[in-house]
Amino acid sequence: MNVNDQVRRLEVDPRTSLLDALREQLRMSGTKKGCDHGQCGACTVLINGRRVNSCLTLAVMHEDDEIVTIEGLGDPDHLGPIQRAFVERDGFQCGYCTPGQICSAVGMLAEVAAGWPSHATADVSAPRITLTDEEIRERMSGNICRCAAYPNIVAAIRDSAEGGPR
Repeated sequence: MNVNDQVRRLEVDPRTSLLDALREQLRMSGTKKGCDHGQCGACTVLINGRRVNSCLTLAVMHEDDEIVTIEGLGDPDHLGPIQRAFVERDGFQCGYCTPGQICSAVGMLAEVAAGWPSHATADVSAPRITLTDEEIRERMSGNICRCAAYPNIVAAIRDSAEGGPR
């Protein structure tokens, strides 16, 4: 499988989740196991540019897919734009959900750029989606933060979408 632009060869039991393959076989600990039931979003990764809960998909299903984890979005010396915004806006407390939040935010911003409406989109016929705080909250609702850092997470995503802090 292709993980963070590197082809990785794995032999896995067909029942192995992508999450477990990433963490246990590839030793990529950035993607977190929160609930292991697809309810918290801590394990969110990008598969072919779309956000996916890696605990709900089997590793064998992604042989030819491009998988991006938090490790593929930047590193401590070269943070990606959303990672930088999370740091600047203090969009984390304990940090456990942060990798999933950031991967989900990257995917969510791509959905907005592609013009995909959400339940909170005020005008689905508009040529461009206005990324309000309500819109961000709706689109990120699958990612739970047990520390309740939501205002800072929303601010970080808004800043990243707008090109910097307000």
